Amino acid sequence: MKLLFLACLSPKTGNHTTAERIRSHIESAGHTCELRDAAEFQSPAEVANLVSQNPPFEGALAIHLFRAGRLLLDIQVPFGVIFGGTDINEDVKVQQKLVVMEQVLLKARGLMQTSPSWSVNRKFAVAFTDKLKEEAELFLLSQSSKIYVQPQGIQTEVTEKFCWAEFLRSSGVSSQHVDELRVFLLVCGLRRVKDPLYLVEVFSEWHCENPLNVLVIIGPKIDPVFTEEFEAVVKRTAGVFLAQERSQQELHAAMKRCFAVVNSSVSEGMSAAILEAMDLGVPVLARDIPGNAAVVQHEFTGLLYSSPQEFVHQSQRLLSDHELRERVVSNGKRYVEQHHSLKQERETYQRLVDTLH
Repeated sequence: MKLLFLACLSPKTGNHTTAERIRSHIESAGHTCELRDAAEFQSPAEVANLVSQNPPFEGALAIHLFRAGRLLLDIQVPFGVIFGGTDINEDVKVQQKLVVMEQVLLKARGLMQTSPSWSVNRKFAVAFTDKLKEEAELFLLSQSSKIYVQPQGIQTEVTEKFCWAEFLRSSGVSSQHVDELRVFLLVCGLRRVKDPLYLVEVFSEWHCENPLNVLVIIGPKIDPVFTEEFEAVVKRTAGVFLAQERSQQELHAAMKRCFAVVNSSVSEGMSAAILEAMDLGVPVLARDIPGNAAVVQHEFTGLLYSSPQEFVHQSQRLLSDHELRERVVSNGKRYVEQHHSLKQERETYQRLVDTLH
């Protein structure tokens, strides 16, 4: 089967990684899956033209109900949609986007009478968590039986050729005592929804009290305007550093060496960085939002905080309570192994794609 797969493909983002992984699952079942960046297309008509080219695509897939899903509204082949997170958490608050996303979901479920030849089962929608599924049911015209829950499959790979001291030095961290530093690593694309400035001021104050605590922020520069604003703040803030983005294997190596991985997002579907940290045996400090609370159980698989001050409090606990640290690390690793299996994810998407035939 020849499938078109649309997603937001900013380099080195969680979205890109997820899309590549799902594409690989689909192709390992013998299908042809062409992954394209949703940003390439201006309108649903462009995608409809692409789908009907010779030889035509026989089905389609999209990650993110608004950014990618809306581009599938004119196609005449069955398709599936995967909720991204910000579509259900943020875009539903904008009436124009909500209307479009409802149309996408209705069509993905085969309820719009544009393609009478589709059988009733030749479409699907997927949420990463039960919480996202519930939110979708609350805000969108949907039937729960048609939305599948499939958590992201997680796979980590650490490069052998990684020098921690060089990584810190190139990020601007100068210290004679590299091994004594407690490096908190915030992994995120530089855009407002990830809110990388949320902890900066309070962390800097904490660093001034104890210079061994440093915050390194790493991720692709997605929003140029915000990135400029962000870099200006970081440049004048003690104890906070911006690292150059790295390959996935180098990033995983840095995560493995840091004291804790941090998430400060306003909204998340399912943070791959949090799950990867758990898999690597690194404690997680995550902002208490629904997407994070769905995977981080406070004091069991990680620590949650709901203000910058509480972040410092939870970090101090992690520094002083070795039993707590060991507990969240071992439970986090076990949680990922049990609930984020790559094999389970592969089987789910292969089965769902088969329903498009």
